[in-house]
Amino acid sequence: METKSYKEYLEHITTFIFDVDGVLTDGTVTVLTSGEMLRKMNIKDGYALKTAINKGYKICIISGGSNEGVRARLQGLGITDVFLGSHDKIEQLNLYMSQNNIKLENVLYMGDDIPDYPVMKLVGLPCCPQDAVPEIKVISKYISHKNGGQGAVRDVIEQVLKVQDNWQGNFDAKYD
Repeated sequence: METKSYKEYLEHITTFIFDVDGVLTDGTVTVLTSGEMLRKMNIKDGYALKTAINKGYKICIISGGSNEGVRARLQGLGITDVFLGSHDKIEQLNLYMSQNNIKLENVLYMGDDIPDYPVMKLVGLPCCPQDAVPEIKVISKYISHKNGGQGAVRDVIEQVLKVQDNWQGNFDAKYD
């Protein structure tokens, strides 16, 4: 049986769904004496997210974490569908897809660890950063050459937008 190259899925993607820790961040947390937990995000990922939104793609965040600083950053990029504290990611995925009339084959989901596994088994294009855990790499149709928090999100968004002729010449997107 012939398997499809991940590139054959790119032209059908309309929706990007991302986990946060280990995907949009490098998975490390700096804990301050106050108990506040700081995460670091890549500005190039932010640019790609903003560009995708400006081009009409749906962006959704589903994370088990609940850091409100993460929500503020993502909403600042124009992402309105930010679901933090989601411990049943399949339930959140199904609700989001139903509310937005999205088909599974049109979804790219990038995750990096075991909580992402069930969702990734359902979507059209499961992807992961280079430093994802082995169980996630096995089910990913694409493994970015970039690590989480170091451009993996930019990598997948740029590939989809280029295949769909939505990247070239887009030098007007504003990002933070």
